[in-house]
Amino acid sequence: MKKLIKKLLNLPSTTQEIDSKFSEVKKWELALEYSSIGLWEYDAELDSVFFSEGSKQIIGVEDHNFGKNPNDWNDRVHTEDKVKYFKDFQDHLSNGKSMYENEHRVLCEDGSYKWIRDRGKVVEWTSEGKHKRVIGTHTDITSRIEKEEQLEKYLQLITSQNKRLHNFTHIVSHNLKTHIGNFKNILEFYDESNSENEKEELMNHLKTISEALTTTIVDLDDIISIKSKSDTSELNEKINIFDCTGKIIESLEIESTSNDITLYNSVDKNDFLVANRSYLESVLYNLISNGIKYSHPLRKSKVVIQTLHTEETLKILISDNGIGIDIKKFKNQLFEMYQTFHGTDREDSRGVGLYITKTQVEAMGGTIDVDSELNEGTTFSLIFKKQKHSK
Repeated sequence: MKKLIKKLLNLPSTTQEIDSKFSEVKKWELALEYSSIGLWEYDAELDSVFFSEGSKQIIGVEDHNFGKNPNDWNDRVHTEDKVKYFKDFQDHLSNGKSMYENEHRVLCEDGSYKWIRDRGKVVEWTSEGKHKRVIGTHTDITSRIEKEEQLEKYLQLITSQNKRLHNFTHIVSHNLKTHIGNFKNILEFYDESNSENEKEELMNHLKTISEALTTTIVDLDDIISIKSKSDTSELNEKINIFDCTGKIIESLEIESTSNDITLYNSVDKNDFLVANRSYLESVLYNLISNGIKYSHPLRKSKVVIQTLHTEETLKILISDNGIGIDIKKFKNQLFEMYQTFHGTDREDSRGVGLYITKTQVEAMGGTIDVDSELNEGTTFSLIFKKQKHSK
């Protein structure tokens, strides 16, 4: 090792000086390890890579021979990152780029991936002008990348909410102005009318307008109430999802029986969610009742509620084999106010339910997605980040 240091650093030949420099190298290596930075060195003549303990610790490798195969690290680079990874390194070696720098994911011993900032530079050339020795560093930037991804999600959510808020205020303004304008017109006609029959008819119109105005105000109040409670302690309740779903199914027994629709509670009995109980019940009720409301008339209908786990999320899936939605046509309108998509003339389809459902899901810290096909059925996915009380 001392001879190698002497050769690489062009050290004097005395043992004392070599020992001193060797000690300095060990200090720097320890400093790099304590700072979570790994050191690597590629020897083109030996076609092997030396990895410091810091580099190996980042990915959990304990094999002392790691690096003898020059592709030991390369083979662990995520498939989606490999093209740029090799290109950036080659740009430095052959295309005159002053320094090699790349960010990529690398496979760890435990099967997970970490994000690495990989930097390096040719420090020694052959007499023919080819690279002989390259030295570089590995820095674990997983935490930074995860924070950036989370910030991007928040930005997208805020952008989406701002857009929906703009649409919401536009709808509020339009609907209230329409109702008020109708009131004003009817009252003017009423004042000008000399016929009792005509006045009675106008009064019936006023009642209709009043009911529509009341419905609009109730819708707006519901939405404002949800948004105002989204950051309160009312959300912090441990809910057994199976029991909650069972309660909703029981409340819809008359509707499901009369429509000959089977409701299946396939939720894992040990799955819990920390959320606002009334919101979760409202969301499940709306989506399950939609499965009943829009069942297919030509087949035995069913609605299945189940939970699904991923590494980071708990999903609640509400699936039916009903008439479905044309996703391609209505994708950007699904969760907007006063929009309907099923091609039916049902009087109870006001186009508010999915808007309120999305608002409630977001207030619980989740997201909602939908997958549907006409004449095949629909699946709504409620997606929540794993919590302490989740399975």
